[in-house]
Order: sequence, then structure tokens, then C-alpha cells
Amino acid sequence: MTRNEVGAVVLKHLYRIVDDLEGTTIDMTRSMKDYGANSLDIVEVVSSTMRELKLKIPRAELSKITTLGGLVDILWKTAEERAKAEQQV
Repeated sequence: MTRNEVGAVVLKHLYRIVDDLEGTTIDMTRSMKDYGANSLDIVEVVSSTMRELKLKIPRAELSKITTLGGLVDILWKTAEERAKAEQQV
């Protein structure tokens, strides 16, 4: 899985959950709050994305993230680590 594929999943859920984003170009250096997401929206975007990607990331790690790009990075890193671990089995 590539970083761009992870980013596409995050954006799919962001567009689905946050109102009035359709057609908006998303800057990955900004936060979800910058696009009008409230705390419940953010939880839903993150949990929906993790569910689709079949990943689990501790809340402590997620709380450090401030941008969409940061979220994509941690999800991608976790997916890469899981893929490497599965190859070693």
C-alpha cells in the first residue's frame, strides 16, 4: 500500500463525513478542523479510515497528530510495519 493510497482513504472519509467539502481541494498540511470538522467528525474520519485499512493506532499516538498529512504518515507507517511483519512470518 502506498502513502497516496492511504491518503485517498483518509480523504474519502473526510469528504463523506464533513459537510460542504465536495469539490474542495484539500491541503494535507492543514488540520481537519480547518475544514470545519468538529471533534466527533474527526473521530469518525480516523476510526472509519483505520477500520477500512484494518489498522489500530493507540490514542496516545493519534493525539499528537495536527495535520491531515500527519495522519496519513502514521497510518502509512503502521501499514508498512504490518506488511513487513507479515512477510517475516
